[in-house]
Amino acid sequence: MSKFFDKLETRSADQRAAEQSALLRQRLSAITIAPEGWQEAAAQVHSAEDLPKLPVLRKSDLSSWQKQRPPFGGIAVSNVAHYFQSPGPIYEPGGVTPDWWRMGRFLHASGIGAADIVQNCFSYHLVPAGMMFENGARAVGAAVLPAGTGQTELQVQAARDIGCTAYAGTPDYLKIILDKADEMGVKLAITKAVVGGGALFPSLRQHYADLGITTRQCYATADLGNIAYETDALEGMVIDEGVIVEIVRPGTGDPVAHGEVGEVVVTSLNPDYPLIRFATGDMSAIMDGTSPCGRSNLRIKGWMGRADQTTKIKGMFVRPEQVAAFVSRHDEVSRARVVASRDGEMDVMTVQIETRASNPALYEGTLLDTLKLRGKVELVPPGSLPNDGKVIEDLRSYE
Repeated sequence: MSKFFDKLETRSADQRAAEQSALLRQRLSAITIAPEGWQEAAAQVHSAEDLPKLPVLRKSDLSSWQKQRPPFGGIAVSNVAHYFQSPGPIYEPGGVTPDWWRMGRFLHASGIGAADIVQNCFSYHLVPAGMMFENGARAVGAAVLPAGTGQTELQVQAARDIGCTAYAGTPDYLKIILDKADEMGVKLAITKAVVGGGALFPSLRQHYADLGITTRQCYATADLGNIAYETDALEGMVIDEGVIVEIVRPGTGDPVAHGEVGEVVVTSLNPDYPLIRFATGDMSAIMDGTSPCGRSNLRIKGWMGRADQTTKIKGMFVRPEQVAAFVSRHDEVSRARVVASRDGEMDVMTVQIETRASNPALYEGTLLDTLKLRGKVELVPPGSLPNDGKVIEDLRSYE
């Protein structure tokens, strides 16, 4: 079994940038339905570095488009074999061409191949997760037991009788199967697990390792397919070759520096369903350097929380977009952070502002204009706010 899924994984940075830029221009030229002004901006995009010239596409936008023009909002979609519905509802297409969701790359990196039988415990009902992993298993030549969830005793029996060697599903459901197998006195042959859809806590990974099961996780969504995945190096997640990932300041489309935490924005190069600058709502950061596993693409640190930090203070919603609007009004301000707390039974809003200025009164008027609330202004030195991607922090206890 080759170490790498294909030659794309070991491209030089220049080769990857050139080839992805060519694909990006193809995808942009094929989009005929877009908001006013979008096509003009797209004409100025020649590479991934130009993507910030385009607006971010959010799930709320996609949902609105789909309500107006069901099922896919007017986006030109081709080779549709399946229609899926995720909460919202938001509809996603699915294809059956080889590795349509690019999950095969992840399974290959996890050591799954033609000799394996994968017990696929992701749902096949409405949502695409089950088909995503089945499509990936086909890409590496593995057979599949389409198990879904529930009926744990039958799952154990089938896994034993068929001889399943690998598991695909949420991180915690494998433990339920293994515990049931112990209860039934059944020894299973599972030695590999590929997981997603939830956090793989270090203690759970170690529990599986103690049982002889190697566990790897990916970061994927119903809309985009695989975005990034773990390798044997276990140093962050390598970004998939079929997407372009940006990390932006929450509430904006502005990229942040490598290492800084922000919202994950993904451009899918899938010719059947291109999504341009699609905001996932998840937080992460780009890691420096490349993976010791030999794959040359950038890495992200993994899931680091949600970007939608909208919080109600004094009866008013404060949104990341408002904080970004405040920062944009002052050239000397690098970052700002709204902190919600309590003083007795009263809400308190403190706005921490990274600036070299020394007079808080300089910002009071702009804060009222952008946040629609009065609050305490706290000036802090540039670079002193935590690198956690938060622009709104709620310290109030709800217990």
